[in-house]
Amino acid sequence: MANVNIKEFVEKGYLQEVNRNFFHPLGMAITVTILDNGDFKLVGIQDNRDKKEGMIFDLENSDQKRIDIFNKKKKFIEEDMAERIKARKQKYGFGIEPIPEEK
Repeated sequence: MANVNIKEFVEKGYLQEVNRNFFHPLGMAITVTILDNGDFKLVGIQDNRDKKEGMIFDLENSDQKRIDIFNKKKKFIEEDMAERIKARKQKYGFGIEPIPEEK
């Protein structure tokens, strides 16, 4: 099993969507930095859980170019997820793995 290239993780939209859909509402964000040599590096998890409203990208105050990039990444992730959910349902009978009830 190989590790995902962090640059690809960012550029394809995985980071954007995991932050937007999961971490931001909880007041957290996975953070990445770009090194001087152009490599991308995971920094950690930013913690703003003290803010009950969570975090946002503030897209309503962004220019159209930034919004277009966000939409392109969102579309890629939605299509990738749909294909994978279909394959998982065929193989496992579910898309997202359910957690069994307490025994």
